[in-house]
Amino acid sequence: MKSRWGLWQLNQILWRVVPFNAPHKIRVIQVEEDSLRIELPFIRKNLNHIKGIHACAMATLSEYVCGLHLLKLLGTDEYRIILKSLKMDYHFQGKKALQARFELDKEEFISRIKKSLETSESAIEVFKIEIFDTDNRLIGTGFPEWQIKPWSKVKTKI
Repeated sequence: MKSRWGLWQLNQILWRVVPFNAPHKIRVIQVEEDSLRIELPFIRKNLNHIKGIHACAMATLSEYVCGLHLLKLLGTDEYRIILKSLKMDYHFQGKKALQARFELDKEEFISRIKKSLETSESAIEVFKIEIFDTDNRLIGTGFPEWQIKPWSKVKTKI
């Protein structure tokens, strides 16, 4: 999606559907076939007590870009995706707007998931998300771990 109007509409929808993230003004800024890029602005609601981007805001950024792209690739009909864990490495203090980009080839990913599901009820995938500031400095690296499971295997009662 390259149209500014389309991206604006997408962001308005995401801020309503995921209201927790709305105050942070996380924006999708680029959608391509095999990648997604989002931005976390340098605004007061995203800052910590020493006026740097808050660690939890960076963690949310890495989870958000990865989760959105996985939903785009897998949809919601066949599989349920859920965040299992999230590890973060912080390299520098964020003093500007931050961006995260996640790239993943759809065909290769789906074949890997299907192969994993042949021997297990769910597939566990860990991804690496690098977070950069507007000067292209690496500020942090997120490692979200996702559980991907066919809806037929999902249990909702203990």
